[in-house]
Amino acid sequence: MISVRDVDLCVGARTLLSGVSFHVGPGDRVGLVGRNGAGKTTLLKALAGVVPCAAGRVARTGSLGYLAQDPAPADPAVTVTDRILSARGLDRAVGALRAAEAAMAAGGDEGAAMAAYARADDEFQARGGYAAEAEAGRVAAGLGLPERVLAQAVGELSGGQRRRVELARMLFSRHDTLLLDEPTNHLDRDSVEWLRGFLGGYPGGVVMVSHDVGLLADVVNRVFHLDPGRAALDVHNTTWHAYLAQRTADDRRRARERANAERKAAALKTQADKMRAHVATATVAKNMARRADRLLAGTEPVRRGEKVARIRLPEPAPCGRTPLGAVRLEKAYGAGVPVLNGVDLAVERGSRLVVLGFNGAGKTTLLRVLAGREAPDTGRVVRGHGLRLGYFGQEHDTLDGDLTVRGNLSAAAPQLTDGEVRQVLGAFLFRGDDVDKPAKVLSGGEKTRLALAGLVHSGANVLLLDEPTNNLDPASRDEVLGAVATYPGALVMVTHDEGALDALRPDRVLVLPDGTEDLWSSGYRELVAFG
Repeated sequence: MISVRDVDLCVGARTLLSGVSFHVGPGDRVGLVGRNGAGKTTLLKALAGVVPCAAGRVARTGSLGYLAQDPAPADPAVTVTDRILSARGLDRAVGALRAAEAAMAAGGDEGAAMAAYARADDEFQARGGYAAEAEAGRVAAGLGLPERVLAQAVGELSGGQRRRVELARMLFSRHDTLLLDEPTNHLDRDSVEWLRGFLGGYPGGVVMVSHDVGLLADVVNRVFHLDPGRAALDVHNTTWHAYLAQRTADDRRRARERANAERKAAALKTQADKMRAHVATATVAKNMARRADRLLAGTEPVRRGEKVARIRLPEPAPCGRTPLGAVRLEKAYGAGVPVLNGVDLAVERGSRLVVLGFNGAGKTTLLRVLAGREAPDTGRVVRGHGLRLGYFGQEHDTLDGDLTVRGNLSAAAPQLTDGEVRQVLGAFLFRGDDVDKPAKVLSGGEKTRLALAGLVHSGANVLLLDEPTNNLDPASRDEVLGAVATYPGALVMVTHDEGALDALRPDRVLVLPDGTEDLWSSGYRELVAFG
């Protein structure tokens, strides 16, 4: 349970929230919504105790679990199963049980070994025993982690799989309250459907930030809207669809009341202006003008449309017919687990390629190898005449977390003056003090916008885009999709977003892990949602 009382929340000199109070109890499933950069992730961090409040108090009772957009990395040597089981301390109990079994099998002091086994078994059963192990397996399977990866080390997994492991660990934990920041990132359609069912029946409290409208519609029974213009949190104790209907009705009412007030105020001021010229009526005119001002002050302002980043992609520099290629790329992680297995690729000028495959098939690894962020074990990347490469990574690994927003863009486009840097950042909704924030404190949506801003003046003629619509609010997502649709250079994209596929209009497809390249056809479309 979480109780928030008169909380102020600030980032630098900017006040995100002022005097906010609310309570989250068992059965509350809260959708925390608002545009990118409004402060949703910061509020979630404050609820989790990760960042301090400027004023007020957050009281937490019971256990609490927090899934960040970018979870802290787990020990790469730990197995997936042990990582999930660790949420309830079962990993230690299983380890002690296995050690006791080994001691019994080795002989020696039989009495001591039996006593150790009994203690370990008691601890194992107290934490849920084999039923809990089976439950962990069901959660992992529901989130698209196949049985074959459960014995693998976390360090051998793709970024998307590691994120699923952390989500599985959180859901398995049975915390009294869950704080989830974009839980559907890296999930395919089946996994999202499973998550909806799980959260819809969760007995504890849930507060989640999500831009997945389907998830919000199916799960939430309360909506908290963060309005940065007023530094306020509007609490709606209703479902998502009812919230949208109420918001639309409120907007219409505000507009109607404001229009009536403006019409009456204008008439009063016109009459007051006529009466001011005469000494006998000057006082009456003054009172009429005051009444007009009170009329306007007494109505709620019409909600302004939220600002949207004007996202564009670079104008591509001239290049040869095949600016980028790959010959027999192979890559393995950990104990020789193959990720890329003999991938051949030719990216022609202006072509549009979508890379498909299940999570862990090597999609992100391929883009990182093509971008020069990782070296292949064998094979080579072929850089053609005039190649200028732009890379957007789903983990935002093109950003330096210790540099400011302005510093990151200056590093990506050193030819820009400080004034030009500020102009580009303003178009991507970074204004005022925002440009001096370190990149590591940005929300996922803000990091996406900053990474895309770094591409604008790159002159890239081949773009490698890895899940470019993750973390974006609907308006910003539409901007990205519009930019993708009109980009004249070559595009290689990894995505689970069917809207991104429609904007890309691929002419070819590469299916991993087999490395099969083919002309695009509608038969491949299902692999986008289920990959």
